[in-house]
Amino acid sequence: MANRESLERSSSETSALPLQADDQDQVAPQSDLPADPLPMPSSTIMDESSRAYDSVVQSDIGVNTLLLRLKQSIASVRDYAAFLKKRSLLEEEHAQGLKKLCKSAHETIRRPENRQGSYAHNFEEVTRIHDRMADNGSKFYLSLHQMHEDLQELAVEKERGRKQWKQSGLNAEKRVQDAEVAMDKAKSKYDSLAEDYDRARTGDKQSGRVFGLKGPKSAAQVEEDLNRKVQGADADYAQKVKTAQSIRQELVITLRPLTVRAIQDLINECDSGLTLQMQKFASFNEKLLLSNGLCVSPLKGSSSGSNPESRSLRDVVYQIDNAQDLRNYVTSFASKVGPEHTEIKYERHHTLQTPQQIISPPSLGNRQQQLQSSQQPHPPKLMQDNSVQSSPAPNTTFGQAPLSSYSPTGNGGGNNASPRQQNFPQATAGAIPQIPPVQTPSLLYNPLPVQTVNSQSGRSGTDLPPLRPVFGVSLDELFKRDGLAVPMVVSQCLQAIDLFGLETEDSSSVDFRNPENFFHDVNSVAGLLKQFFRDLPDPLLTREHYIGFIEAAQIDDHTSRRDQLHAIINSLPDPNYATLRALTLHLNRVQERSEINRMTAGNLAICIGPTMMGSNAGQSIKDAGWQLRVIETILQNTYQIFDED
Repeated sequence: MANRESLERSSSETSALPLQADDQDQVAPQSDLPADPLPMPSSTIMDESSRAYDSVVQSDIGVNTLLLRLKQSIASVRDYAAFLKKRSLLEEEHAQGLKKLCKSAHETIRRPENRQGSYAHNFEEVTRIHDRMADNGSKFYLSLHQMHEDLQELAVEKERGRKQWKQSGLNAEKRVQDAEVAMDKAKSKYDSLAEDYDRARTGDKQSGRVFGLKGPKSAAQVEEDLNRKVQGADADYAQKVKTAQSIRQELVITLRPLTVRAIQDLINECDSGLTLQMQKFASFNEKLLLSNGLCVSPLKGSSSGSNPESRSLRDVVYQIDNAQDLRNYVTSFASKVGPEHTEIKYERHHTLQTPQQIISPPSLGNRQQQLQSSQQPHPPKLMQDNSVQSSPAPNTTFGQAPLSSYSPTGNGGGNNASPRQQNFPQATAGAIPQIPPVQTPSLLYNPLPVQTVNSQSGRSGTDLPPLRPVFGVSLDELFKRDGLAVPMVVSQCLQAIDLFGLETEDSSSVDFRNPENFFHDVNSVAGLLKQFFRDLPDPLLTREHYIGFIEAAQIDDHTSRRDQLHAIINSLPDPNYATLRALTLHLNRVQERSEINRMTAGNLAICIGPTMMGSNAGQSIKDAGWQLRVIETILQNTYQIFDED
């Protein structure tokens, strides 16, 4: 009995120890509170806090408390990682948008319709400053994205550790709880049997008799049975107490401190990683703002102060000179200023003047001598009177015959008359056309060559310069002289090809023996047209706009390239614009029949591109591909650039 009482006292004391500690922890703060708030030393506060902390983590609720704290740390890491991800997406969108804006602004700065000069130069510097700011933003969002991935990895790793230590720590706690529950059940059984045995031993018998399997038992038998049961329950209870003590001792000494330490390490690593990333975030924000600030306003007196990139945004903007830009723009047109206008007066056309009003030109005597030396001798009266006999043909004023009056079959039996003879009446053998005198050589007289026809061969006796030269003359001079926006030779060649050559792949497919079709080879007409453009002093697309056309051809976007070319074409001189329009509409009609003539826009660009751009303009060989792209783009967008009517 004494052994049983000692076991009971030890078990009750052991089971009551945690409760006493908990009660002390709960009551102590209330009893220790002073009546008056007095300042306490920091060391005392730290000691009390450490004791309170240790009492919690070493108690039965310590593992659960730390697991909940670790779960909060992991949730905070995930929330901050989500914040960094959203901030990274915002910074990425801002940086990429700023990059695109700088690129589009840089492309539009040099367009001809935009202002140039100091404005364009400094605006380009502004876009470069913003481009550097976009680069800083790109680095910032990449850093934020990396921080997000690091935090996500940290959260996954700590969550895995939390689950592992939760399982091992709670299992150890559960084994102690199960052992204590089994001990409590054994104690209850033991207490019940001990009370029954005590009643049987003290003579407190129950009414009636106790019956067994073999009949009624006596009081001695009942007492003996109860004693045997009490002894068994006592042994079982003692064994359960010993087992519970062993498991709890192992938990308190080994398992619980190990679990608490591991969970504390996980919490510290999780919190430290989160704090580190927050510190990096603050540092990266400061670096971004500082870098952008240095882009907007660099430090003065730096080693790169002579570099234009070191100028501040304010300095760049303040260096725009509006007055100088206007002056430079206006003076760039000085070469296009025409001659001063002479006095405006009425001039009567020489064909409507009477013969008495027309005087002979100064150089007529020399031309008469050349004509007389190439013909048969005439009576001396002709030389003395400085006059010539007219042919029996009708009296025709010199230079009056139009170009359309030329016929392949001429007088004298020759069919290969020179084009220069188209403006002269045919002369008979032994006579020259009558040349009436001109009144004012400066306005009414053109020093036109006079050709004579040999009486036997019908060929020209002299080879003098053309009357009204067409080849090798600029479009502007032709326009001022003839009053035609499109030169006559261009319009006639285009008309001939439109009528007889749009569906022609080779000259052999056209029946030129039929006079109703055409009198010349269409390929020869096309060659004549190309020769005209090739002989222009200034190419059709002009040397002034050559660089603009090449830069426009280098634009990748088709719509932007077309709009840029359209703007440059609109800035061409009027004769060049009208001639280019007529030629482009004609080439478009040719390419519309490419299935028959095999002349697509690309093939036409190869054939006519160098001629239109100028074979000697700029780096023609280097820019050959860009030249073809210019012409091909114009042909592909004919009706977007030119009106058909």
